[in-house]
Amino acid sequence: QGKKGLFEGLWIYDKWNWSKTHPVVHFSFDKMDNKILEESILNVIEDHAVQFEVELSRNGIKNRFQELLEKVYEKHGGVVLLVDEYDKPIIEFLEFEESGIYTKAIENQKIMKQFYAVLKASEEYLRLTFITGVSKFTQVSVFSDLNHLKDISLKTQFANIVGYTQEELENNFAAHLQKIQADNNTNYDALLEKIKIWYNGFSWNAKNTLYNPFGILNFLEDGEFRNYWFLTGTPTFLLQQMKKQNIFQVENTRIDRMDIESYDINNLAPIPLLFQTGYLTIKEIDTETGMFLLDYPNQEVRQSMYRFMIDGLAPNPQRFSTTNTMLQVTKAFTANDLTTIRTIVSSLLADLPYEVYDKQSEGLYHGLLHFIFSLLGVYIKSEVHSSRGRADSVVETATHIYIFEFKFNKTAAEAMQQIKDKKYANKYQNVGKIIVGIGVNFKTDEKEINGWEVETL
Repeated sequence: QGKKGLFEGLWIYDKWNWSKTHPVVHFSFDKMDNKILEESILNVIEDHAVQFEVELSRNGIKNRFQELLEKVYEKHGGVVLLVDEYDKPIIEFLEFEESGIYTKAIENQKIMKQFYAVLKASEEYLRLTFITGVSKFTQVSVFSDLNHLKDISLKTQFANIVGYTQEELENNFAAHLQKIQADNNTNYDALLEKIKIWYNGFSWNAKNTLYNPFGILNFLEDGEFRNYWFLTGTPTFLLQQMKKQNIFQVENTRIDRMDIESYDINNLAPIPLLFQTGYLTIKEIDTETGMFLLDYPNQEVRQSMYRFMIDGLAPNPQRFSTTNTMLQVTKAFTANDLTTIRTIVSSLLADLPYEVYDKQSEGLYHGLLHFIFSLLGVYIKSEVHSSRGRADSVVETATHIYIFEFKFNKTAAEAMQQIKDKKYANKYQNVGKIIVGIGVNFKTDEKEINGWEVETL
């Protein structure tokens, strides 16, 4: 659009012909009423026709959209087409039907196919096409039919375009950082390290890591280490899919590149979904196999997932907050108050809905415990392991190490015996702390802990 003033002080300022402009046609599906998608698209097409002073006579999305591009090109030159949140008409309706038959999403998918089918046939009218979205659905036409488009999501040369690098943070926000340092009377390097742990970590090539602008800008404004990611909300369908497929322990997950880049609306897979929505990011890439290692990018996102899953798996409006619960647990561990620990864990497990107990889903019990003790790691040193041969959870305080083993519909004695037989305590023998084994059995038909054995190892 030739707005030269916006680029003053930037590299491109004196290297561009600002007199040469192009008409911009912009579709933002986030701002549309996707319940009436076809009507919404036609309204945007009509708005652009009025803006560029062209008259349209054809009917239907496909024909009318193509006519718009043709006539705007004829009158104003090559069109710049911007499409924002292209997948919103699908994602918006994935959380309403637990049956997995997403009627409205599928209906919108068909409408979108008509819309995107226009682009390849209109290539001669387009100066530039730029499309953004979260998910890469198959069978939407935008990626299958438009093979002349380049998907830059995982291309190394574009790895840093959608966030702030460490260098950019320090160079451009120095005044903010110095003020926060002064307000908190802390060491500058220590402050930067803590900020990095909380808000950095997003990566698309396993080499460069970025700050999500939303979280870091809120932090720079408030000067407080808070969970801003959680405020953005989490799609309910994420929880639905994880519960349905009994997938809860997603840390350090390996996945093929082909799986990470696309998925089918009729067969949603939680891991690609978690990556594409930002809950998981790329930590390593095996260049030989093409396998990606995914994990949570930072403490903010990790904490958001743990809180979201605890509240989603064991909802209880009477529980003041998950954070408050974790602080109670931390305080109890610090005081070696195992009676309170038992009460809190029992109440959280008892909050699981009745349909869970009807199905006797041990995976959900373990999933909830995984998130409880993982979130505890934010407040106190806690390890949660999912591989065989390790305890279900280990919590370390200044004086004690607590080794937990959980059983369901068995006995606490069996849990304690497993701690001994597997020699879980051996690796902690030389740390100079009291090692305590805790065997727990949860009786599902009574929705309570009916066995709790404690023994110093």
